Amino acid sequence: MFAERGGMRIAAGCTDLFPATQHQHLAGPILDITGIQALRGVSRGAQGYRIGATTTWTDIVRADLPPAFDALKQAALEVGAVQIQNSGTVAGNLCNASPAADGVPPLLALDASVELQSNRGTRSLLLGDFLTGVRQTALEPGEIVTAVTVPERAGGRSKFLKLGARKHLVISIVMAAVRLDVANGRVQGAAVSVGSCSPVAARLPAVEAALVGAPMDEALAARVQDVDVTAALSPIADIRGDAEYRYDAAAELVRRAVGDLVNEGAAA
Repeated sequence: MFAERGGMRIAAGCTDLFPATQHQHLAGPILDITGIQALRGVSRGAQGYRIGATTTWTDIVRADLPPAFDALKQAALEVGAVQIQNSGTVAGNLCNASPAADGVPPLLALDASVELQSNRGTRSLLLGDFLTGVRQTALEPGEIVTAVTVPERAGGRSKFLKLGARKHLVISIVMAAVRLDVANGRVQGAAVSVGSCSPVAARLPAVEAALVGAPMDEALAARVQDVDVTAALSPIADIRGDAEYRYDAAAELVRRAVGDLVNEGAAA
């Protein structure tokens, strides 16, 4: 769901509309904009990458993107079954604003922004400012999301890991995305984000600071263990796991993601 205007829902993908209702029919009129081709696709410009609002997760998987987007591609493969990946859209995932939205942590790690448009004009918000709470966004009346943009500076390689009760088709207990930009054997830039551990997915600046400047070697992952991740997170306790478990799992997933990137770099 993108927005509501005059009692009408503007939607794309629509994979969450029926599950969200308790009735046999959707209430009120629905304007499905999925078929607007101008809103679909991934392109690269002078400022970076632009992901159209109705770009599907299958489109993301198939797109020719640099290694910094690997985490986003890995997350795309975790968005439900193949049928959902074929229909669900990037902007729909963001506007649904679930704390467990798979696309959010890797996009946060890419320093992504959300482009919003209405008859008043166009504005851009950092993804972290666009998501304001559980099922809440900064969309104003009459606005829709038209694109997600990623700046050219978002380089390096990335990794996405998800913990669930089973391997596939599961809502995450915890998920993490890590992007490391490496030069001359040292981490020049780091972006670390965790989902399903707070009302909205969150970056972990203390972990990022601990990684920057460190050698890209086997000891790098151990630096995560020396940082208290609890300050940036506020997980709930539910049927999938209690808060303490989520704290521990978040730190472990970040550590594993960092370790995977180190190993992949050594193998390259």
